[in-house]
Amino acid sequence: MTAFIIALITLIAGYFLYGGLVEKIFRTDPSRPTPAKTMADGIDYVAMPTWKVYLIQFLNIAGVGPIFGAIMGVMYGPAAFIWIVLGTIFAGAVHDFISGMISLRLGGKSLPEIVGSQLGKRIKVVMSIFTCILLVMVIAVFVRTPAALLASLTPDHLDGTFWAICIFLYYILATLLPVDKLIGNLYPLFGFALLFMAVGIMGYMIYNGVEIPNGFSDGLFNRHPAGDSAPIFPMMCISIACGAISGFHATQSPMMARCLNNEKHGRMVFYGAMVSEGIVALIWAAAAIAFTGGYDRLAAYMASNGQDAGILVHEVCVKWLGAFGGVLAILGVIAAPITTGDTAMRSLRLIIADSLGISQKRFLKRLMVTLPIIAISYILLQVNFEVLWRYFAWCNQTLSIFTLWACSVYLARCGKNYLITMLPAIFMTALCLTFICYAPLGSYVDGVGLPLIVSECIGLTGAVVCTILFMNWRRMIPVLTPVNSK
Repeated sequence: MTAFIIALITLIAGYFLYGGLVEKIFRTDPSRPTPAKTMADGIDYVAMPTWKVYLIQFLNIAGVGPIFGAIMGVMYGPAAFIWIVLGTIFAGAVHDFISGMISLRLGGKSLPEIVGSQLGKRIKVVMSIFTCILLVMVIAVFVRTPAALLASLTPDHLDGTFWAICIFLYYILATLLPVDKLIGNLYPLFGFALLFMAVGIMGYMIYNGVEIPNGFSDGLFNRHPAGDSAPIFPMMCISIACGAISGFHATQSPMMARCLNNEKHGRMVFYGAMVSEGIVALIWAAAAIAFTGGYDRLAAYMASNGQDAGILVHEVCVKWLGAFGGVLAILGVIAAPITTGDTAMRSLRLIIADSLGISQKRFLKRLMVTLPIIAISYILLQVNFEVLWRYFAWCNQTLSIFTLWACSVYLARCGKNYLITMLPAIFMTALCLTFICYAPLGSYVDGVGLPLIVSECIGLTGAVVCTILFMNWRRMIPVLTPVNSK
């Protein structure tokens, strides 16, 4: 329990200390009008209360990611706790804050537009394609998963197809309606429920003195049942994405950059939402080993339940929090993925509209952009789920590489300390290249299948090359004046 409390305090302190430093480096300007005021259109650019924007951002980036990812990731051992804490403070929260604030400064531009403005038109095209593929996969994954769960809880005639259609129709509504109508009213409620569930689990563990067998005293060696074929680096860092750093987040931040009232709230919304997600991941990592009794027992539990983290979530909530906990568990494993899928579709609409310069004020134009998304998503629903999820795992983290390097370029152009994004960019470049070379499909045996040492060398070489290219570019570009760098 002591290690858990220390980790929790470190995450909270990280928000105030390192988050404050990052905010100071970026130089937020409370007097600067935000796009929600200068570009208000009643559809996507809508000013909303900060607490609502924070809860929407939290639910946008979280879903079930910090719950399921943390449960699967903690199977690697106590190193998972270190990755959640350090990854959140120094990588994930910085990634989300800087990319969100850049979007705010660029009029709420979508991620490919941000990256393209810093890394060039060719990279913009690559990013547009890459981001669209990722988001379509998110939509497909988060239709099928909650649909299957709902089918298991309802009469036989309400099968998975019925619920998939219902969820798809909801996605379309959430994509087409003004952001403050459906999303603005539902998301704060679901976001609060997700936080409340995590806090309830934490409160139970602390109040009842539940033993958390974290195993730090035994060392940081790998506890994963797959052993050497599932090394901590890179496999654990990919498994725990949303609880540490996730490229998907940067596709969601522009939506809330269009709704923020004042730049001074950027740290709470972007950095704070990521820290909150890290806290949720920390709680569920601790709860998983506390409830099952340790790493070996957690591995046995997951194996006996088909590696379905949702079963563990439901059992923990019911046994620790009672009937109300069961309701929260259902909300977590059904509503949370749905609220990830709908904002993925909405952000994809915005990305396509931004890329093609299509105004989204008129309903027919929004529908015109959305229809191809619906068609492609439907096609992907026919693809094997495991294949989709494996591709999503490495696509998600690879996206963060482009975002972090683009953020580094932006900060360098503005004469600001770019090390806060360059260092995590170097790490993520090495991580993702190593992972892709070692097991690109998220499997421990398939894919390129290069030896780990060879994959690590390729990852390190790629990170060094990117760093050299960045530093050479840095020496050649002029630094903007403080006025223009705001």
